[in-house]
Amino acid sequence: MNLGTPEATDYWSMRRYLKEFLWDARVIEINRLLWWLILNVIILSVRPKRSGHAYDKIWNRERNESPLKTFTRAQAEKVAAALHKGSKLIVDWAMRYGMPPVAERLQALKDQGCDRVVLFPLYPQYSAATTATALDKAYEHLMTMRWQPMIRVVPPYFEHPAYIAAVADSLKEHIATLDWVPDRILVAFHGLPKEYLDKGDPYHCQCQKTARLLREKLGYSGEQMQIVFQSRFGKAEWLKPYAQDTVEELPSQGVKKLLMISPGFASDCVETLEELAIGLKETFVEKGGEKFSVVPCLNDSPRSIQMLQTIAAEELSGWA
Repeated sequence: MNLGTPEATDYWSMRRYLKEFLWDARVIEINRLLWWLILNVIILSVRPKRSGHAYDKIWNRERNESPLKTFTRAQAEKVAAALHKGSKLIVDWAMRYGMPPVAERLQALKDQGCDRVVLFPLYPQYSAATTATALDKAYEHLMTMRWQPMIRVVPPYFEHPAYIAAVADSLKEHIATLDWVPDRILVAFHGLPKEYLDKGDPYHCQCQKTARLLREKLGYSGEQMQIVFQSRFGKAEWLKPYAQDTVEELPSQGVKKLLMISPGFASDCVETLEELAIGLKETFVEKGGEKFSVVPCLNDSPRSIQMLQTIAAEELSGWA
């Protein structure tokens, strides 16, 4: 189960996707009437065009879909091949927002005779705005079933040894391809309003632990490998330090060669391919930076499939 994607980059496709995403009360936790007015009168009038332009830069034109959909489908297919080995196991995939919807794919599993289902939210770090809302959607459909399948959920894997090893290895492999040595490595996670942390959301703490485990695994100090939060939206205070502000300031501090990695994303998407690799690169160079690179997400690489297979197999124990 992944976040989701628009079906196209035109205004109306983007508007449908953004409306479903931004109307989710798990994502935007403010007065619903006030937010309805802001969303429908202001945001959905201007943001679809801007977001569509960002998606258009990274669109998979061969398959006419976003990279997130391409990679999520490939992950499901490859994990299925790795786990089958003569079993009756079925691996399917769904998106919380957009297509294919969670309810449809959960019903498809039930229709195929699946009476035991493992839900695997592809979010290493738990947040109510990601993991919880994906599970909410699954539970909503389960509530309509007279005969429900038994359910297990893969827990957040922010500190799982297989996950930390996969991310660390991908970082080392990427550095080996560069003809320069980074002055600083920024570990970027998607941001959240600070209010969510204050309410008890564990996301910030789990991001910090992932970053610490990566530093320990690779032997970096806190100064060499720094955590930042990207994709700030609106005027409220979000988790800090902000990626945008940090990247703007680094060249004046003598950091001329910058490497970024986003371990909170299971697949490359608009936030990594456009916001980081294009937008923040432009910012860094404009402020005096010389070298910039972004480590690809794990996507459907062999180490990614091995990691997902390992974690899924633990939750399948006793079932398959």
